[in-house]
Amino acid sequence: MQWTTEHLVIAFSGAFVCGIINALAGNGSVITLTILTELLGLPGNIANGTNRVGVFMNTIGALAGFSGKKEQEYKKYWPYILPVIIGAVFGTILATQVTHDQFMGVFKIMMVVMLIIILVKPERWLIAQAGKSIMPRWLVWPVMLLIGFYGGFIQMGVGIFYLAVLVLVARLPMLESNKIKAVAVGSFTLVALLIFAYAGQVVWSVGLVMGVAQFLGGWLAAHYASKVPGAAKVAYGILVVAVILSVLKLFNVF
Repeated sequence: MQWTTEHLVIAFSGAFVCGIINALAGNGSVITLTILTELLGLPGNIANGTNRVGVFMNTIGALAGFSGKKEQEYKKYWPYILPVIIGAVFGTILATQVTHDQFMGVFKIMMVVMLIIILVKPERWLIAQAGKSIMPRWLVWPVMLLIGFYGGFIQMGVGIFYLAVLVLVARLPMLESNKIKAVAVGSFTLVALLIFAYAGQVVWSVGLVMGVAQFLGGWLAAHYASKVPGAAKVAYGILVVAVILSVLKLFNVF
Protein backbone atom coordinates (compact mmCIF):
# COMPACT_ATOMS: atom_id res chain seq x y z
CA MET A 1 0.00 0.00 0.00
CA GLN A 2 1.25 3.46 -0.91
CA TRP A 3 1.23 5.85 2.03
CA THR A 4 0.18 9.33 0.98
CA THR A 5 0.68 12.59 2.84
CA GLU A 6 -3.01 12.41 3.76
CA HIS A 7 -2.53 9.02 5.45
CA LEU A 8 0.44 10.27 7.46
CA VAL A 9 -1.40 13.45 8.49
CA ILE A 10 -4.32 11.34 9.75
CA ALA A 11 -1.89 9.06 11.60
CA PHE A 12 0.01 11.96 13.17
CA SER A 13 -3.08 13.97 14.15
CA GLY A 14 -4.92 11.03 15.68
CA ALA A 15 -1.87 9.80 17.57
CA PHE A 16 -1.05 13.32 18.82
CA VAL A 17 -4.53 13.63 20.35
CA CYS A 18 -4.18 10.12 21.82
CA GLY A 19 -0.87 11.14 23.40
CA ILE A 20 -2.55 14.10 25.11
CA ILE A 21 -5.46 11.95 26.28
CA ASN A 22 -3.12 9.26 27.54
CA ALA A 23 -1.17 11.75 29.64
CA LEU A 24 -4.26 13.36 31.16
CA ALA A 25 -6.83 10.57 31.41
CA GLY A 26 -5.05 7.34 30.45
CA ASN A 27 -6.02 4.68 27.90
CA GLY A 28 -5.44 6.94 24.90
CA SER A 29 -3.67 4.14 23.07
CA VAL A 30 -6.99 2.25 22.95
CA ILE A 31 -7.98 4.59 20.13
CA THR A 32 -4.85 4.13 18.00
CA LEU A 33 -5.78 0.60 16.92
CA THR A 34 -9.05 1.94 15.54
CA ILE A 35 -7.14 4.62 13.63
CA LEU A 36 -4.86 1.97 12.14
CA THR A 37 -7.62 -0.47 11.17
CA GLU A 38 -10.60 1.74 10.36
CA LEU A 39 -9.05 4.99 9.09
CA LEU A 40 -5.81 3.74 7.56
CA GLY A 41 -7.15 0.34 6.47
CA LEU A 42 -4.36 -1.84 7.84
CA PRO A 43 -5.06 -5.57 8.31
CA GLY A 44 -5.64 -6.41 11.97
CA ASN A 45 -2.37 -8.25 12.64
CA ILE A 46 -0.27 -5.56 10.94
CA ALA A 47 -2.15 -2.80 12.77
CA ASN A 48 -1.50 -4.70 15.99
CA GLY A 49 2.25 -4.83 15.31
CA THR A 50 2.47 -1.24 14.09
CA ASN A 51 0.65 -0.01 17.17
CA ARG A 52 3.47 -1.29 19.38
CA VAL A 53 5.86 1.37 18.05
CA GLY A 54 3.74 4.15 19.55
CA VAL A 55 3.06 2.24 22.76
CA PHE A 56 6.78 1.68 23.28
CA MET A 57 7.65 5.32 22.60
CA ASN A 58 4.95 6.35 25.07
CA THR A 59 6.72 4.39 27.81
CA ILE A 60 10.16 5.90 27.15
CA GLY A 61 9.53 8.87 29.43
CA ALA A 62 8.35 6.69 32.30
CA LEU A 63 11.28 4.31 31.86
CA ALA A 64 13.74 7.21 31.78
CA GLY A 65 12.33 8.45 35.07
CA PHE A 66 12.69 5.00 36.58
CA SER A 67 16.28 4.53 35.36
CA GLY A 68 17.66 6.54 38.26
CA LYS A 69 16.69 3.80 40.70
CA LYS A 70 19.44 1.83 42.41
CA GLU A 71 20.30 -1.61 41.10
CA GLN A 72 18.92 -3.36 44.19
CA GLU A 73 15.55 -1.71 43.60
CA TYR A 74 15.53 -3.05 40.04
CA LYS A 75 16.20 -6.57 41.28
CA LYS A 76 13.21 -6.69 43.61
CA TYR A 77 10.88 -5.79 40.75
CA TRP A 78 11.97 -8.50 38.32
CA PRO A 79 9.89 -11.30 39.90
CA TYR A 80 6.84 -9.25 38.86
CA ILE A 81 8.19 -8.32 35.42
CA LEU A 82 9.72 -11.57 34.13
CA PRO A 83 6.47 -13.63 33.97
CA VAL A 84 4.78 -10.84 32.00
CA ILE A 85 7.60 -10.85 29.45
CA ILE A 86 7.47 -14.65 29.13
CA GLY A 87 3.70 -14.60 28.66
CA ALA A 88 3.99 -11.77 26.13
CA VAL A 89 6.36 -13.81 23.96
CA PHE A 90 3.75 -16.52 23.48
CA GLY A 91 0.89 -14.05 23.11
CA THR A 92 2.75 -12.12 20.43
CA ILE A 93 3.69 -15.26 18.51
CA LEU A 94 0.00 -16.22 18.45
CA ALA A 95 -0.93 -12.69 17.33
CA THR A 96 1.38 -12.97 14.32
CA GLN A 97 -0.43 -16.15 13.24
CA VAL A 98 -4.08 -15.07 13.41
CA THR A 99 -6.09 -13.87 10.43
CA HIS A 100 -7.51 -10.38 10.08
CA ASP A 101 -11.04 -11.58 10.89
CA GLN A 102 -9.89 -13.49 13.97
CA PHE A 103 -8.03 -10.48 15.31
CA MET A 104 -10.91 -8.11 14.62
CA GLY A 105 -13.29 -10.43 16.48
CA VAL A 106 -11.15 -10.20 19.61
CA PHE A 107 -10.58 -6.49 19.06
CA LYS A 108 -14.31 -5.71 18.96
CA ILE A 109 -14.98 -7.58 22.20
CA MET A 110 -12.08 -5.91 24.00
CA MET A 111 -13.15 -2.45 22.82
CA VAL A 112 -16.49 -2.98 24.55
CA VAL A 113 -14.68 -4.22 27.68
CA MET A 114 -12.36 -1.20 27.61
CA LEU A 115 -15.32 1.18 27.25
CA ILE A 116 -16.82 -0.30 30.42
CA ILE A 117 -13.47 -0.04 32.23
CA ILE A 118 -13.03 3.60 31.18
CA LEU A 119 -16.54 4.46 32.41
CA VAL A 120 -16.12 2.60 35.73
CA LYS A 121 -12.62 4.03 36.45
CA PRO A 122 -11.30 1.07 38.49
CA GLU A 123 -8.13 2.99 39.44
CA ARG A 124 -10.15 4.78 42.15
CA TRP A 125 -11.15 1.45 43.68
CA LEU A 126 -7.58 0.11 43.47
CA ILE A 127 -6.27 3.08 45.48
CA ALA A 128 -8.79 2.31 48.24
CA GLN A 129 -7.90 -1.41 48.19
CA ALA A 130 -4.10 -0.99 48.15
CA GLY A 131 -2.39 -3.41 50.53
CA LYS A 132 -5.46 -5.64 50.79
CA SER A 133 -5.58 -9.04 49.09
CA ILE A 134 -8.42 -10.82 47.34
CA MET A 135 -6.30 -13.80 46.18
CA PRO A 136 -3.33 -15.78 47.57
CA ARG A 137 0.12 -14.56 46.56
CA TRP A 138 1.05 -17.84 44.87
CA LEU A 139 -1.29 -16.78 42.07
CA VAL A 140 0.92 -13.80 41.16
CA TRP A 141 3.08 -15.67 38.64
CA PRO A 142 0.27 -17.63 36.89
CA VAL A 143 -1.93 -14.54 36.64
CA MET A 144 0.94 -12.41 35.35
CA LEU A 145 1.79 -15.02 32.73
CA LEU A 146 -1.82 -14.73 31.51
CA ILE A 147 -1.70 -10.93 31.56
CA GLY A 148 1.57 -11.01 29.62
CA PHE A 149 -0.02 -13.38 27.10
CA TYR A 150 -2.94 -10.98 26.68
CA GLY A 151 -0.63 -7.97 26.44
CA GLY A 152 1.49 -9.69 23.81
CA PHE A 153 -1.62 -10.55 21.84
CA ILE A 154 -3.40 -7.19 21.80
CA GLN A 155 -1.85 -4.82 24.41
CA MET A 156 -4.74 -2.42 24.99
CA GLY A 157 -5.85 -2.11 28.61
CA VAL A 158 -3.07 -4.37 29.85
CA GLY A 159 -1.81 -1.64 32.21
CA ILE A 160 -4.92 -1.60 34.39
CA PHE A 161 -5.07 -5.42 34.53
CA TYR A 162 -1.40 -5.58 35.53
CA LEU A 163 -1.86 -2.83 38.11
CA ALA A 164 -4.79 -4.71 39.65
CA VAL A 165 -2.65 -7.83 40.17
CA LEU A 166 0.19 -5.85 41.75
CA VAL A 167 -2.17 -4.09 44.16
CA LEU A 168 -4.71 -6.82 44.94
CA VAL A 169 -2.60 -9.99 44.70
CA ALA A 170 1.01 -8.95 45.29
CA ARG A 171 -0.26 -6.37 47.85
CA LEU A 172 2.11 -3.63 46.72
CA PRO A 173 1.51 0.11 47.28
CA MET A 174 -0.10 2.01 44.39
CA LEU A 175 2.90 4.30 43.75
CA GLU A 176 5.35 1.40 43.64
CA SER A 177 2.95 -0.60 41.45
CA ASN A 178 2.84 2.22 38.90
CA LYS A 179 6.65 2.26 38.71
CA ILE A 180 6.76 -1.50 38.17
CA LYS A 181 4.02 -1.21 35.53
CA ALA A 182 6.06 1.32 33.55
CA VAL A 183 9.07 -1.00 33.41
CA ALA A 184 7.01 -4.13 32.70
CA VAL A 185 4.95 -2.59 29.90
CA GLY A 186 8.03 -1.03 28.30
CA SER A 187 9.97 -4.31 28.52
CA PHE A 188 7.35 -6.65 27.10
CA THR A 189 6.27 -4.11 24.46
CA LEU A 190 9.83 -3.99 23.14
CA VAL A 191 9.92 -7.80 23.01
CA ALA A 192 6.53 -7.88 21.24
CA LEU A 193 7.65 -5.21 18.76
CA LEU A 194 10.75 -7.22 17.86
CA ILE A 195 8.65 -10.34 17.25
CA PHE A 196 6.16 -8.44 15.09
CA ALA A 197 9.04 -6.85 13.18
CA TYR A 198 10.63 -10.26 12.58
CA ALA A 199 7.28 -11.47 11.22
CA GLY A 200 7.15 -8.47 8.86
CA GLN A 201 4.01 -7.10 10.53
CA VAL A 202 5.14 -3.56 11.32
CA VAL A 203 4.65 -0.60 8.97
CA TRP A 204 7.55 1.46 10.28
CA SER A 205 6.71 4.69 8.46
CA VAL A 206 3.25 4.86 10.04
CA GLY A 207 4.38 3.46 13.39
CA LEU A 208 7.18 5.99 13.79
CA VAL A 209 4.97 8.91 12.75
CA MET A 210 2.35 7.86 15.30
CA GLY A 211 4.99 7.12 17.93
CA VAL A 212 6.54 10.58 17.63
CA ALA A 213 3.08 12.17 17.67
CA GLN A 214 2.06 10.27 20.82
CA PHE A 215 5.31 11.22 22.52
CA LEU A 216 4.87 14.91 21.61
CA GLY A 217 1.22 14.91 22.69
CA GLY A 218 2.10 13.36 26.02
CA TRP A 219 4.99 15.77 26.57
CA LEU A 220 2.82 18.78 25.72
CA ALA A 221 0.06 17.67 28.08
CA ALA A 222 2.49 16.94 30.92
CA HIS A 223 4.14 20.35 30.65
CA TYR A 224 1.22 22.67 29.89
CA ALA A 225 -2.05 21.01 30.95
CA SER A 226 -1.71 22.33 34.51
CA LYS A 227 -2.23 25.82 33.08
CA VAL A 228 -5.57 24.84 31.56
CA PRO A 229 -8.39 24.51 34.13
CA GLY A 230 -10.29 21.23 33.84
CA ALA A 231 -7.95 19.83 31.16
CA ALA A 232 -8.06 16.30 32.60
CA LYS A 233 -11.88 16.27 32.65
CA VAL A 234 -12.01 17.47 29.05
CA ALA A 235 -9.49 14.79 28.01
CA TYR A 236 -11.56 12.13 29.80
CA GLY A 237 -14.71 13.31 28.04
CA ILE A 238 -12.97 13.19 24.66
CA LEU A 239 -11.68 9.70 25.47
CA VAL A 240 -15.17 8.42 26.31
CA VAL A 241 -16.68 9.92 23.14
CA ALA A 242 -13.81 8.63 20.98
CA VAL A 243 -14.08 5.08 22.35
CA ILE A 244 -17.87 5.05 21.93
CA LEU A 245 -17.47 6.20 18.31
CA SER A 246 -14.76 3.57 17.79
CA VAL A 247 -17.05 0.83 19.09
CA LEU A 248 -19.89 2.00 16.85
CA LYS A 249 -17.55 2.13 13.86
CA LEU A 250 -16.18 -1.35 14.56
CA PHE A 251 -19.70 -2.78 14.71
CA ASN A 252 -20.63 -0.98 11.45
CA VAL A 253 -23.27 1.23 13.08
CA PHE A 254 -22.13 4.02 10.75
